[in-house]
Amino acid sequence: MTFAFVLFFFALTGPEVPEAIAIGDSAFVRIDYGAASLAYEQALAEHPREVELLWRLARMSVCRGEVAEAETRLTLLRQAEKAARQCIAIDSLNSQGHTWLAGALGYLALEEDLSQKISLTQELKREALRAIELDPDNDAAYSILGSFYRALGNASWFQKTVASIFIGSVPEGGYDEAERALKKAVALAPDVMRHEYELGVLYLDMGRKGEARAALEKAAGLPVRTAIDRPRLERIRGLLRDISER
Repeated sequence: MTFAFVLFFFALTGPEVPEAIAIGDSAFVRIDYGAASLAYEQALAEHPREVELLWRLARMSVCRGEVAEAETRLTLLRQAEKAARQCIAIDSLNSQGHTWLAGALGYLALEEDLSQKISLTQELKREALRAIELDPDNDAAYSILGSFYRALGNASWFQKTVASIFIGSVPEGGYDEAERALKKAVALAPDVMRHEYELGVLYLDMGRKGEARAALEKAAGLPVRTAIDRPRLERIRGLLRDISER
């Protein structure tokens, strides 16, 4: 029985949660986000409080949003935020719900003014830390947290001071915290391109060229698992060329 027929039958008969997860996850792994979305959303129509569907929908929407254009991107990220919030409203102990809320907030913060950025990043940090507290082996949460700390490390002392005076408290953290979080993500999931890539970029920011090269070379050899990994791989190759030419 072909996958297309299974999906067609699935749409006609109405899904049960295990089947929806199996079909959606299979499509997600193949980076067929349209099919994954259909599977999760149809099942959620019948089971709107199923947290295992909600966090998966949030994850998929973040991954789609990473490669979408303009308004479509924003719509997908807001869909991800909504699904993740629903997930943790139903089950506050769901680590993946907190993880993908943090992921959505990180991208949404890029679209906002400074005051909103501060608020969203404060929440992002809380959510990522909560995800790790609930599941110490959550590599995605460590990776998101590491990227957040790297962004803080890139903000100048002056920018942070001005923001804290006129807007409110800026979240604490920087390069050292980023390195610890990203190295933990790599240790937990050494075959995920994002983790090694983010660690390599962090080392470039820190001026640690040799370590940056090593991390980026590892990242370049890892499999494409999400849509953003394709342009990420091109970025990695470009960074490696730049390092070689310096």
